[in-house]
Amino acid sequence: MEPSTNGFRDDSEDGRDLRKPILQTGSWYRMGSRMGSSMLGSSQVIRDSSISVVACVLIVALGPIQFGFTCGYSSPTQAAIVQELGLTVSEYSVFGSLPNVGAMVGAIASGQIAEYIGRKGSLMIAAVPNIIGWLAISFASDSSFLYMGRLLEGFGVGIISYTVPVYIAEIAPENLRGGLGSVNQLSVTIGTMVAYLLGLFVEWRILAVLGIIPCTVLIPGLFFIPESPRWLAKMGMTDDFEASLQVLRGFDTDISIEVTEIKRSVASSTKRNTVRFTDVKQRRYWFPLMVGTVLLMLQQLLGINGVLFYSSKIFVAAGVSSSNIATFGLGFVQVIATAVATWLVDRTGRRLLLIVSTIGTTLSLLLVAVSFFVKDVVSSDSSLYNIMGILSVVGVVALVITFSLGMGPIPWVIMSEILPVNIKGLGGSVATLSNWLCAWIVTMSANLLLDWSSGGTFTMYMLVSAFSIVFVTLWVPETKGKTLEEIQRSFR
Repeated sequence: MEPSTNGFRDDSEDGRDLRKPILQTGSWYRMGSRMGSSMLGSSQVIRDSSISVVACVLIVALGPIQFGFTCGYSSPTQAAIVQELGLTVSEYSVFGSLPNVGAMVGAIASGQIAEYIGRKGSLMIAAVPNIIGWLAISFASDSSFLYMGRLLEGFGVGIISYTVPVYIAEIAPENLRGGLGSVNQLSVTIGTMVAYLLGLFVEWRILAVLGIIPCTVLIPGLFFIPESPRWLAKMGMTDDFEASLQVLRGFDTDISIEVTEIKRSVASSTKRNTVRFTDVKQRRYWFPLMVGTVLLMLQQLLGINGVLFYSSKIFVAAGVSSSNIATFGLGFVQVIATAVATWLVDRTGRRLLLIVSTIGTTLSLLLVAVSFFVKDVVSSDSSLYNIMGILSVVGVVALVITFSLGMGPIPWVIMSEILPVNIKGLGGSVATLSNWLCAWIVTMSANLLLDWSSGGTFTMYMLVSAFSIVFVTLWVPETKGKTLEEIQRSFR
């Protein structure tokens, strides 16, 4: 490896080899960067920078699809699993919530895994327990195998939920970063919808086997995409870093300015040393960590998982006869709304979409809360009762749409953009753990709260959503059109 420049150091003598990514970028990138179009043909499509990045995003998006499939699996399979294995309602509730527990463990490890062995290596690690977990569920004869499978899936999903948005943010050019980053949440919603859809037709054990597909495709796909150039730069792998960036931007693209900016950013950070607790008091650290963590907590605390996990129960309470089909319809609406957000985020900006989204979720939750309160005090034979049932369904659908337009995809985008490079591993783990902890709290409490008072439950969620409007307005910065390095400088 050639001597590095611009404050970029060669770490071959201080243990760098121990931190090489499990999946190296591969010699074909270096050959391609030297030989240009002769390596991959003269097709403009292949050399187009956005196409190259989009291909990478589509491969790693298989991870969030796995994430969504795990979330959606428990809804259509409940009756069959309970009947065949003789589970109680409480045992199945544990089964439904265990991925959150596994994901919390995965989230704790995710930042350090992604820092030490690379973004691609961590996705490889995440894929393996997911595959084992689905196999355990498909062959389960009692609750122990079900629980083990869900914990393993959750562990993998916890790593995926941090690593994928960070990888996308680090490979995408600034003008595409928001839209490509939103593909993470779009893929989650697609995975959930597919689980709902297949669950209408496929037996639960077969559905578990089908859950293996995303990760079995992801593993070989990782060999064909470059590692994050910013992570390679941080690790001191100069040749690999430049080759990775060149293939991402296209062999005909001049990357010298971006290379210089990334080198300068890495050189100015304490890239090998752990940030001391006293350093976190500096605004450049505590502010982005606070914004990223609180946004991901609010994303869950406004109750979206409670609504999605128990949507069938909500629809039954509202008087909808075919609740499973209605739940699939809700998943389909979520996919469409998230796709719209993916298209809008680089046009309108992150902050505006978040404000519109939180206002929409607050009004939607208010409508659902009022509908259930009124239903509780009027006769079930009255026309007003039926009208309130319809309005509660309208409110739930509106909640899913408005959530998907902003609070669904954008907190993950913001977190991956604003965390400084030298605390991204630890800070990302804290933010992801906070998200999964809140998801677990909401998922475990939603059933009990809905039994206590449907109107009261949605009122609590509405108050959290209203606070989210204030938080976004006062604290969340706009990151549209800025490089990751420019975003970091803005916090100093």
